[in-house]
Amino acid sequence: MKRLLNTLYVTNPDAVVRKRDDAISVELDGKRVMSIPFHVLDGIVLFGHVGCTMATLAACAEKGLSVVLLDERGRFKARVEGSVSGNVLLRREQYRRAASELEALALAKRFVVGKVRNTNTVLRHYTRDHPEVADDVAATVRALDEAAVNAASCPSLDELRGIEGNAAHSYFSIFPYLLRGAEPIVFDGRTRRPPRDPVNATLSFFYTLLARDVATACEAVGLDPQMGYLHSCRPGRMSLALDLMEELRAPVVDRFTLSLFNRKQLAAEDFKTDTSGGVFFKEHGLKRALEAWQKKKQETFTHPFLKERMPLGLLPFIQAQLLSRYFRGDLDDYPACIWR
Repeated sequence: MKRLLNTLYVTNPDAVVRKRDDAISVELDGKRVMSIPFHVLDGIVLFGHVGCTMATLAACAEKGLSVVLLDERGRFKARVEGSVSGNVLLRREQYRRAASELEALALAKRFVVGKVRNTNTVLRHYTRDHPEVADDVAATVRALDEAAVNAASCPSLDELRGIEGNAAHSYFSIFPYLLRGAEPIVFDGRTRRPPRDPVNATLSFFYTLLARDVATACEAVGLDPQMGYLHSCRPGRMSLALDLMEELRAPVVDRFTLSLFNRKQLAAEDFKTDTSGGVFFKEHGLKRALEAWQKKKQETFTHPFLKERMPLGLLPFIQAQLLSRYFRGDLDDYPACIWR
C-alpha cells in the first residue's frame, strides 16, 4: 500500500504495445520508443486504435495489471483483467449488505455526505484564496451545508439520490466563478454524452480515469466493483466503484481541472468539436493533461482518518481497503474521506 505504481497511457494510434521479456515495449514503425518493466506498473490505458498483442494482454492478466481501452475521445470501451481473486466471505458480506435496504441506505449516505461536504470544501478553499467571488458562491455554500444535513437523515435511497442530484446541480451552476482568467473557455453547466465544452470534456475524461483507478482498487482488496449501494446495479456498470468515487470527484478531479485551466495549462485550442457538437481532446492537449495527471497523483496529503501522509494516487486503494475492513467488522463504520 505504500508503493505508488504508475499507469502507462498510450495515445498514438500508430503505436503497438508488446511484451518483451519482463517489460512492456511501446513501438512505432517497428522501433522501440519506450520500455517499462512490469513491476513498476499498475495498469495500461490505450486510446483509440493503439495496437496491443495477445502476449501483452496475457502477461498483464497473469501479473494482475488491468488494461483499459478508451476510444479516441476518452470514452470507456472495455477493461481486460485476469481471474478474480477476491475473498468469497468478504464478497458475501458485501452482497448481504446490498440486499438489506437499511444497510444499503446507510452506506449510500456515507458516499453522498462525503461528496457534498467535499464539494463545499472546494468552494470554501477557493473563496479563501479568491475572496472577490465569495459573495457569488455564498448561497451555494449554504445550500450544500443544508444538503449534507438532509442527506445524513433522509429515509430512502430515492430521496438520497434526489438530494445528491440537486446538490451537484447547485455546485456546477457556480463553477464558472471558479474559472479565473480562463477566457475564452465557456462553461454553462455540466454536460455529458457528449460534453459540450472543454471544461466538461476534461471533467468527463478524468472522471473516467478515476473510475478506472477505483474499480482496480476494489478488485485489489477483494471487493466486487459491480455491486454498489448508491448507484443501482446493471450489467456492465461498476456501481461500487462509482459509489466510492463520489467523495473523490471534487477534491481530486474538479480541483485538478480548475487548476489546468486557471494556470493556462489547457486552453480552447487543445480541444476539437465533432459534428454532433461534442468536445474532446486533441492529441497534444491530451498528452499535456495526462502528464499533469501523473504528477498530481504523486502529490502527498494527510489522510483525514488515518492521519498519515501519502500520495494522492493511493487514495482509491485506501478507501477501498477501509470499506473492506468495515465489511469484515474491523471498523464500526465506513470513514468517507472528508477533505479538510
